[in-house]
Amino acid sequence: MWPYPKVVAHRGGGTLAPENTIAAMRCGLKYGFAAVEFDAMLAKDGVPVLMHDAYFGRTIAGANGVADRTSAELNTMDAGIWFGEDFAGEPVCTLSEAITFCRDNRIWMNIEIKPSDALVELQTGKVVAGIVKAAFGDVLRHAVVHPNDLPLLSSFSYDALMTAKVAAPAIPRGLLVDVVPEDWRHRLEALGAVALHTNHQHLTPEVAKTVKQAGYGLFCYTVNDLSRAREIVGWGVDGFCTDRIDLIAPTAF
Repeated sequence: MWPYPKVVAHRGGGTLAPENTIAAMRCGLKYGFAAVEFDAMLAKDGVPVLMHDAYFGRTIAGANGVADRTSAELNTMDAGIWFGEDFAGEPVCTLSEAITFCRDNRIWMNIEIKPSDALVELQTGKVVAGIVKAAFGDVLRHAVVHPNDLPLLSSFSYDALMTAKVAAPAIPRGLLVDVVPEDWRHRLEALGAVALHTNHQHLTPEVAKTVKQAGYGLFCYTVNDLSRAREIVGWGVDGFCTDRIDLIAPTAF
């Protein structure tokens, strides 16, 4: 039900490097993490880049947002200086660049499809899934494919995931929710999803048991305390992402 790594570096390097950058993934590797979660959002030209916030101001200086700049323009913007001088000049990278880096370094990916707004949910799901499908074409051609050889697509957007299912049915999917809804099972069945991803702060032992008994993987975000991680794993949680890659080892579970 969960063939993937149990402990995943959130946005590449957690709190130790500028999120959603190649530098963050290098940081994760330094701490032994060969599994990362990151966000993919469409730039103005329809090219997915690694970005969590639709608008500039927190990790990227400037006005407007991701959808207002092409991927080439975003690549010239500094995605590291906000975090510290050591990361000054770190560029915004494309999804394709991130996939190449991860495959070259044998890093498993949880790729969150992150539409910049509701108007591009379908397009974002289709494009991200298409790029992932093409990037892993060599793996998909194998007669037998181990699930861990493919990334996992996740999203809070049901519509984006449904579009991803159509565009790349062989790429596994996980539905992201903050609070587990009553119709979670129906949603997962319709999506052909392999897992439910949820906020650990709203999870209960009873809900965890129900999800596991239904045969789905259960993944949580974002767990930064080792004792809490042990608690939810005891409930049956299969895996989680963490910002504190310095405190929770990738082999802790």
